[in-house]
Amino acid sequence: MDSITQAALGAAIGQALLGKKIGGKAAVLGAVVATIPDLDIIFLPFFNSLERISIHRGFSHSILFSILGALLLTYILTRINWIKQYSLKRLFIFNWLVLFTHILLDAFTTYGTQMLLPFSDYRVSFDSINIVDPLYTIPLLIGLIIAIFQQSKNKKWSRANLIGLVVSSFYLLFTLVNKQFVSKSIQSELMANHITYDKMKTIPVGIGNFKWYGVAKNKDTLYIGKYSQIKNGAVDFHSFPINDHLLANVNPKLSERLKWFSQDFYTLAEQDNKVRLYNLQCDMQGVRTYGNYKAPTAFYFEIAPHSDGTFLLTTGMHKTE
Repeated sequence: MDSITQAALGAAIGQALLGKKIGGKAAVLGAVVATIPDLDIIFLPFFNSLERISIHRGFSHSILFSILGALLLTYILTRINWIKQYSLKRLFIFNWLVLFTHILLDAFTTYGTQMLLPFSDYRVSFDSINIVDPLYTIPLLIGLIIAIFQQSKNKKWSRANLIGLVVSSFYLLFTLVNKQFVSKSIQSELMANHITYDKMKTIPVGIGNFKWYGVAKNKDTLYIGKYSQIKNGAVDFHSFPINDHLLANVNPKLSERLKWFSQDFYTLAEQDNKVRLYNLQCDMQGVRTYGNYKAPTAFYFEIAPHSDGTFLLTTGMHKTE
C-alpha cells in the first residue's frame, strides 16, 4: 500500500497499544516504525537491475524480519526515558504488530510480498485491493485524529481509534469476499466469449474495489478485460500474443526471474531491436493504444542486446510513450 496508509495503520496501532500513557507520541512512534520495511528502496542503487526486482518487498517484508526487527526496536526503545514505563512484552508486541501488519497489508495488493524469505521467495499476493484506496485509509485517519485530540477531554473518545481499525479491517475482508464474486463473473464472461485458458486472475484498480481487470492466459495468448460492478455490460477482452520465442537469446536466469516476478502473467513484444516484457503484476493501467501499436499496460521491462549477442535487462521500469 502507499506510504500514507502504512503510516496511518502504524499510528493507529501505536495509539491503541501505547496511547493511554504517552498520548499522541504513540501515534508518531507507530508511524515511524511502520515506514521501516519500505526503507529497502534506499539500498536499490547498490544492486543491478535484475537484483532490484527481488530486493523491494523482499526480506524487509518477511515474517522473520518482523520478528528480528521487533526485537531490535524493543531494545532501542527501552533506552528512551519516556518509553521505559512500558514492559518489554508490550513494546515487543507493539513493534512486531506494526511491522507485521505492514507486511500483511502489502500482501493484499497485486505486487505482493516475499513473506517467507529466506526459506522461500514465493510472492504472497491476495490481489484484492488497489495500492491506493482511500476507503481503507480514511476510517483509520478519522478514528486516529479523533482519539488524539479528544482523548484528553474524555477517555471514551479513545474508542474512535479502535473503531477506525475495525472498520478498515472489515473493509479489507470485504475486498477478499468481493474478489470471489468478481472472479466468478470474469469466468462467466470468458466462457461467454469462448476463451479457453490455463490460468486466470483478477486485479483491482481505482477506489472502492468495484473496478477490476480480468486477466487470463493459455500457452500462446493473454487476454485482458475491464470489469465494473457499477456499470453492467459484457466484458470486452483484448488479446495479446505472449511471444515466448523472444526470450530465446535472453539469459535463462534473467528470463526465469522476470517470469517469477510477473507470476507468469506477462507478454513480450519487439520494439527497436529490443524486447519489452509487459508485467501485469506492477502498476496495472489497462490496455494502451499508440497508433497501430497496442500494449496490455503502460509499464514494461526493457531487455536490450549486448555485444556478445545475449540480451540484458536495462535499468528500471519504462513507460510506453
